[in-house]
Amino acid sequence: MSRFIRAALLAVVASASMSTLSAGAQTSAVANPPRTPQDTGDGRPDLQGFWTNVSVTSLQRPGNVPKLVLTPEEATEFEGKSTWNVNEAGQRGKVDVNAVPPGGNAADFATKGYNSFWLDPGRHFATVKGEIRSSWLVEPANGRLPSRPEAGRAQNAGGYGTFDGPETRPLAERCLVSFSRSAGPVMQNSLYNNNYQIVQAKDHVLINVEMNHDARIIPLVRAKADAKHRTDAIQPWFGDSVGWYEGDTLVVETVNVNPKQRAQMSPKGKLTERFTRWSEEQIFYEFTVEDPEFYSATWKGEMSLNRSKEPLYEYACHEGNYALHGILAGARVQEAKGSKVAKNSEEER
Repeated sequence: MSRFIRAALLAVVASASMSTLSAGAQTSAVANPPRTPQDTGDGRPDLQGFWTNVSVTSLQRPGNVPKLVLTPEEATEFEGKSTWNVNEAGQRGKVDVNAVPPGGNAADFATKGYNSFWLDPGRHFATVKGEIRSSWLVEPANGRLPSRPEAGRAQNAGGYGTFDGPETRPLAERCLVSFSRSAGPVMQNSLYNNNYQIVQAKDHVLINVEMNHDARIIPLVRAKADAKHRTDAIQPWFGDSVGWYEGDTLVVETVNVNPKQRAQMSPKGKLTERFTRWSEEQIFYEFTVEDPEFYSATWKGEMSLNRSKEPLYEYACHEGNYALHGILAGARVQEAKGSKVAKNSEEER
């Protein structure tokens, strides 16, 4: 556990006094489980512990999958065509990590960049409310984000991409925020480190994210009517979140996302999340994004967070990380040779 996360945990706890489980094991969930929600002793739902959303299921529905809810037979068929399962089957032996991946897109990098031994994306579709789901999105019905064309341009804004110095490199290279969207806005699964720890205190909730040791520290109020967001100019990573309880559900409202994060939500958008204990082994996670700037319609999703028998693995991004030094040093070598490439410096943008 890094000093940052340890400090965050202690701060939250004081205010109150790596799992590799496959989504295939989630089939123990039933459509109508006994509604006996556990509580923390003071009437609040007990969401504490270690949880995972590792799964082949992703936010949007794959193009070759025609519907949201799959039969076991359909799930097995489409799982066999999953990029990650095909990749794992094709990498039984060694992989030449020095070979340039074909295509140059994210999937090529992930599948060819390093051996599948290091990846943990899951092997099966997730089971949500007793149903095998092909996407987290449930609205729109086609399982695709209703993105406006300008949304992509806005997400890629922020001045990153040059090689002048560390401040102009992407946030993930600087170990500030994960390259994945594991911490949100809208918490999602990724290539690995798909685990979370939830700690509840009297006036805060901490969601400790294994990926890149990101932490969401959410202040609590009595009810929605008491929810107030910050009025200063600070735009926190993962947005400005406020939470409250509605019966056996934790509700979290997030606004004012930092635009440099390249999130799937603009600073003017609003995310509403709901965390409910579905069973002893599962949390039912719902989310709604209202953002007319990025999207032509509101979109909604449902996800299962399944109990993990293992604690989080420390993601110590900075320790031993030579990548940023190598990137900047390479640009200086190019400049010394007089072969500065486009976007090497701010002056060429």
